[in-house]
Amino acid sequence: MAKNKRPNIVAELGRPETAAETAARKAEGSRLYKQRKTVNNLVFSLLVTVGVVFMIYLMVPRETGDFPDRSVDVAAAAESSGASYPLAVPDVPDSWKAKRAALAIDGDVTFWQVHYTTENDAYATVVQAYTADGAPVPATWIATRLEEQQPTGSEQLGGVEWQVYDHQDRKADEVNMRFGLEGAIGTNTVLVFGTDDEATIRVLATQVTDSLAGLNEATTTTEEVTE
Repeated sequence: MAKNKRPNIVAELGRPETAAETAARKAEGSRLYKQRKTVNNLVFSLLVTVGVVFMIYLMVPRETGDFPDRSVDVAAAAESSGASYPLAVPDVPDSWKAKRAALAIDGDVTFWQVHYTTENDAYATVVQAYTADGAPVPATWIATRLEEQQPTGSEQLGGVEWQVYDHQDRKADEVNMRFGLEGAIGTNTVLVFGTDDEATIRVLATQVTDSLAGLNEATTTTEEVTE
């Protein structure tokens, strides 16, 4: 005579499962299995999609552009700008590259700006700003260009009284102004600043002064006639 198999006691229950509980457990197990399978399929699909996109990215040709070797003709840009009086065209070394030179208008201020990459692969710029009626360029406009830094002194250089902005503790890869000079040539405000060392920026300032000698002379002549 065959013995009847005793039903397994479920530890959590302390007794054998009922038929309904067994059916519910199996249904829940089936649901969880399908859920895991769906998630796994979704992850697999995403990985395949990312892989395809990455392969397309690798296959598409990309150009680095001409920026590293670009050097615009500053003198030609100044001549074609339409300005009614001289614009700064400093005589910088051939190893420097002028990345941009343009005349622009910002509110009441018209300004000529030349951006350079120096021979030290640092940044240097010249800003020549003026207003239509000859009024001083607003201090707030100047402060914005000099990244809100405060002057640290003054000095005579090339016959111009310059405000000095010596902030060489700033990180060159995070800012555009570590050392700068602010001066007046004629009725123009001139800013010379960058991330190169102070000696380089000072030399650039004297080159700017030399290139604007005619502007100073024209202003002096006008003042004499007025008197």
